[in-house]
Amino acid sequence: MTASLLEPAAREWKEALGHVDHDMYHVPDYVVLDARLYGGTPAAFHFEQNGRRVLLPLIVREIPGSELRDALSPYGYPGPVSDAVPGDLTFWRTACAALKETMREAGIVSVFVRMHPLLNPPSPVLGEAGALVRHGETVSMDLTVSVDEMWQQTRSDHRNHINRAKRAGTRVVFDDWGRLAEWVEVYHDNMRRVGAADYYFFTHEHLAALHDAVGDHMHLAVALEGDEVVGGNTFFEYDGIATGYVSSTRRARGRYADELLYDSVRRWCKDRGAKVFHLGGGKGGVNDSLFSYKAGFSPSRHPFHTWRVVTDPAAYAELMLNRRPEADPTDLTGTFPSYR
Repeated sequence: MTASLLEPAAREWKEALGHVDHDMYHVPDYVVLDARLYGGTPAAFHFEQNGRRVLLPLIVREIPGSELRDALSPYGYPGPVSDAVPGDLTFWRTACAALKETMREAGIVSVFVRMHPLLNPPSPVLGEAGALVRHGETVSMDLTVSVDEMWQQTRSDHRNHINRAKRAGTRVVFDDWGRLAEWVEVYHDNMRRVGAADYYFFTHEHLAALHDAVGDHMHLAVALEGDEVVGGNTFFEYDGIATGYVSSTRRARGRYADELLYDSVRRWCKDRGAKVFHLGGGKGGVNDSLFSYKAGFSPSRHPFHTWRVVTDPAAYAELMLNRRPEADPTDLTGTFPSYR
């Protein structure tokens, strides 16, 4: 049995990915670049026993005013990935115990993880080791069905808006990375409009660096009215799974570039052999108006969970006492970690 906290260049990280079903979020290059945005250190917990393994990508952060650290998963839906089935309770109990011990020895007091809705469902053991919290659902499009069936699965208002965008002459082009800077301006305008947190103002430099790092696994679709960029999607395509990264369109009455982009991306990905296009869920994982909008493209739903683990209960309780004395340190279902 081995358990360790890996650096991105570690041989074991690459080897583990060769044995487990995974997505773009588990690739070291992605974790490295996302860690820069968070101001943390990229890492991955790796556990192996009797030829089976678990890999969990993480970003390790300093806790301000403390010598301790905590960890969270990169942006998106990483979750632990493994070649052990979720029902192998003995294996997962051993892995979870090893996770806690490895993190505690590294001075990491808590771990917050966003689970992957499309890969293997989480083992029930995760709820024993911490709190496995179910939020809302995410939406995916089944790209193995015919284009006609995808269209029939699309809500009537979305179909109407897509047709209106086409009649208005809006067109979508793919992988014209020379348009990235123009689209980033549209994206930032929208982020300011909705009052997004600083983290979500992905820069041209970050997106270009991410594309340079992962190559043909990342794509850009932009919507054009004439020669003006009025919207765009960045998305990943990895091992049959297409996943939206960030998207935005310029607001205007009667403009439906956003719906046209979703429709165009799914058709493009289907033509390239992708099996599913994962749209994600609502803001914060809840079934809100954003979720309802995405749900209009497909009937496919997936439960979304987060996993919260306290690896050093005494240190966690002391942080809570000093920073949020009114809160219950044993309640892991609300804001986590609560001392932040």
